Amino acid sequence: MNFSDLQIENKLKKSIELADFKTPTPIQSQSIPISLEGRDILGTAQTGTGKTLAFTIPMINKLIKNKQAMALIVCPTRELATQVMATVLKLNVREIGIGNALLIGGESMQKQLRKLGKRARIIVGTPGRINDHLKRKSLDLSKVNYLVLDETDRMLDMGFTPQIEQILNFVPKEHQTLLFSATLPNNILKISQRYLNNPERVSVGSLSTPIDKIKQETFEVFQDKKYHELINQLVERSGSILVFVKTKHGADKIVKRLKYDGHKADAIHGNLRQSKRDRVINGFRNGHSRILIATDVAARGLDIPVIKHVINYDLPQVPEDYVHRIGRTGRAGKEGSALTFLTPSDRSMWNSISKLIDPNYKPLQRDRGQKKSFRGVKKGKAPFNKKRKFNDNKKGSFRDKKKFFKRDDDKKSTFKGKKKFFKKDKNKKSKFNDKKKSFGFTNNPKYFGKKSDEVVEKDDKRSSFKGRKKFKKRQRPKKFSFNKHKKK
Repeated sequence: MNFSDLQIENKLKKSIELADFKTPTPIQSQSIPISLEGRDILGTAQTGTGKTLAFTIPMINKLIKNKQAMALIVCPTRELATQVMATVLKLNVREIGIGNALLIGGESMQKQLRKLGKRARIIVGTPGRINDHLKRKSLDLSKVNYLVLDETDRMLDMGFTPQIEQILNFVPKEHQTLLFSATLPNNILKISQRYLNNPERVSVGSLSTPIDKIKQETFEVFQDKKYHELINQLVERSGSILVFVKTKHGADKIVKRLKYDGHKADAIHGNLRQSKRDRVINGFRNGHSRILIATDVAARGLDIPVIKHVINYDLPQVPEDYVHRIGRTGRAGKEGSALTFLTPSDRSMWNSISKLIDPNYKPLQRDRGQKKSFRGVKKGKAPFNKKRKFNDNKKGSFRDKKKFFKRDDDKKSTFKGKKKFFKKDKNKKSKFNDKKKSFGFTNNPKYFGKKSDEVVEKDDKRSSFKGRKKFKKRQRPKKFSFNKHKKK
């Protein structure tokens, strides 16, 4: 089957030829004929199988036929929305005459308002920015009859469920819906039952098994040796490399170290502005930077054919994200490799990932004695105990501490100890107490008789200002007069 065999408009066939799309992928050959009939689709396929074109071709064909219709494509991330719009523009939508608007965060709102003002009929965006325009009443979805929810499982994982439901409230009830997802959890099935009308199920390949052409390897390493091993792998491998880390701060830190060591690297994560993200991705795509350090924000939808290697510097938080990560290589039938660093603390997550990929996987079981010894070495209990015994032999080191703690346990002994402590202090400060008596300081009001308050006040004044008077006398001249200001 070729694209020329599809029952689509001639304008669209020419656009497909100019875009150099020749043979459809399995997901495209299965879903395009069904969607051209106007039926709803629940599609699942691995990443890199051409899902974008599977819903773009029927969409443009429908908009060519119906001049009043609109289409809405909702994506989880800015990167995926930008790439979907790039595919739309590849099909020469401008020559066909269909206006479009990309509604994503991080870009100028005024620019998007101008696009919407020019009667955009293809809307591609993220849930947050689409809702912003709906609140502003700058976006009218009353004529949408073609709705696409792309990477729906990712949108639900990111907490976009309430926002998606708000968007669907503005879409007419009579419309065609295409829901595409890399995985099919229970919440996706619930949404499909609620919003899809007798959908046709389209599935290509296993949902949890990575593409066969991706060579997967693991490397056991300790946490403090990770970076040195990363340098070794970067030197040994040729071509563009995508490195996944856990946090944004970790991505920036590794890029800084790599640049210091003479490697061309950039980072992409959620804290970057959209313009900066675009520059980083374009620089990586064009070969200006060979290494891209990314968080899971780039795990889905990042379609860069030049990626030859994926290195999992840190394991993902969710086992399913492992499949999406390594799916960034081996795109469109090409070969790729994926290397994963494993530390002792990654054992449980790696077992979960291995079970997802291979349901028959059985983790290696260790003996109880081995497990205890591993824990002992990790926490360092044995060296601590030896040191403690050695200190016990010394006089006045650990034994004194033990006596001190025993006193704390016994209330009577602690009180006695405090009494002795204060008595010693009083004896030490006996000279100071004598001074107090000579100056007339006391806390006994009967010491001075009935006029005790007055005497104390006078003594206070005399004693407290003595030092200050001396200090002032030092700074002032002996003879001080105002002769200059005397009247003649």
